[in-house]
Amino acid sequence: MFESCADPSQLSGLAWLSCYLTTGKHLAFYASFGTVLLLLAITAPTALAFGFMGASAARSRIAPLRWIGKTYTAVVRGVPDIAFFLFFVIALDQMFEYVRHRVKCPDWPDAIRQGNDFIVCQEAKLPLGTSAQWVHETYGFFLAVLTFAIVFGAFAANVLFGAMRAVPRGQMETGEAYGMSHRQTFWRILVPQMWVYALPGLSNLWMVLIKATPLLFLLGVEDIVYWARELGGTKTPQFTNYPHGDWRIWYFAALLVFYLLFTKLSEVVLERLMVRLTHGQATTGGEAQRKGIA
Repeated sequence: MFESCADPSQLSGLAWLSCYLTTGKHLAFYASFGTVLLLLAITAPTALAFGFMGASAARSRIAPLRWIGKTYTAVVRGVPDIAFFLFFVIALDQMFEYVRHRVKCPDWPDAIRQGNDFIVCQEAKLPLGTSAQWVHETYGFFLAVLTFAIVFGAFAANVLFGAMRAVPRGQMETGEAYGMSHRQTFWRILVPQMWVYALPGLSNLWMVLIKATPLLFLLGVEDIVYWARELGGTKTPQFTNYPHGDWRIWYFAALLVFYLLFTKLSEVVLERLMVRLTHGQATTGGEAQRKGIA
């Protein structure tokens, strides 16, 4: 990257290390930390939205909606995560291509499913073969986010469903007695109060989501685990200007520090959020604050 690094064979000590840590692949490794944080930033609210819809459907008065909500929660939570991540992404990708194939190539004469092969017209491919590399990477990242959101949305739905049931029924009945509709009591009474009951479960789910981000490696996304394994493995002069032994322990130790610091920061933020939500609430946390002030 720097002119002083033009001839690695003439470098040693800290000069060699500084040049080694600023190669193009290392810059990609550093950028992959941003990929993980971006995944969390997008997946968390998306999974929460899936969870809220699933929980709302599970407690719906309309039987088909109730069946859909409960089935979604039960099925996704019952499938091992690694199996879901390995096979669901393929099925999701094929579903998108199948729909595009039906729209763009209605006169296609051949069968789409030919043994183990899934064959669609070139116009239906996602992304197109002529697309730039960043398009392929963005599409893969989109599939990863959607898969994470569906999986963790099912767990969030179970947490939110329990939180909705924890809100005292008497408060809902009081709202109805004042002439509020079922929709009004749901949005004005139930939803604002359920978060204090849901936050402990959602906090735990957030920690699990953080620990699940290395599954990006299984989805073909070049995340921090991919680069740690790639850069930390034994390098010889035939493959790089910066040969070294097996340094994976150091790269994975850096990932360990990153995850520990990030989870600690999350704990601090979530604790403050819990204090804010329980302020003045008739819950265990709220009672503790009231007695502390007294």
